[in-house]
Amino acid sequence: MFSKILVLAPHTDDGELGCGGTIARFVEEKAEVWYAAFSVVKVTREGFPEDALKQELDKAMKVLGVPDEHVLTYGYEVRQFSYHRQEILDDLLKLRRDISPDIVLMPSLADLHQDHKTMAEEGRRAYKKDTILAYEEPWNNISFNTVCFVPLDEQHVQKKLDALACYGTQQYRTYLNPEFIRGLARTRGTQIEKDYAEAFEVVRWVMD
Repeated sequence: MFSKILVLAPHTDDGELGCGGTIARFVEEKAEVWYAAFSVVKVTREGFPEDALKQELDKAMKVLGVPDEHVLTYGYEVRQFSYHRQEILDDLLKLRRDISPDIVLMPSLADLHQDHKTMAEEGRRAYKKDTILAYEEPWNNISFNTVCFVPLDEQHVQKKLDALACYGTQQYRTYLNPEFIRGLARTRGTQIEKDYAEAFEVVRWVMD
């Protein structure tokens, strides 16, 4: 249904976590996928280079099949998005003008992380005339309305896992556990009698 997709990721791995399988499926179906990561900042963790997040993002996008020229990065500091709402909105509006996406994938409006919530709120404002789906990140959601599903095959889930494995700086986080990722995809698939799926909230749906 969609030929041009824009994924909004507050931080470098958010898009893969929330909709990595869907990205893989869209790419497989020859859709034009764009990925915008808004916080690609210097890494201060010992044992990693300062540009580790950018390197990891580039590797993950290659795994999913998103072209280099469709990967856009910004330098907003982590947990500081709410102080830069207007600048973020301006960037989002520019993306809308430059890309004209058929559909936007972004964090849930109920996401508890302050950066994710800001991205969702400004995303809804910028793309209020477009179709918007909000992806699921359960560790940040007290509630999530699973009203839209994208069925996935094994290769889509595996590409999501392989993409997330590129983030060496984040492997200490429990939600990057491959068993959890696969289990959630299987749970969402079971809800629609498929092997795997990713779930989304419908923020706006525009039918041409």
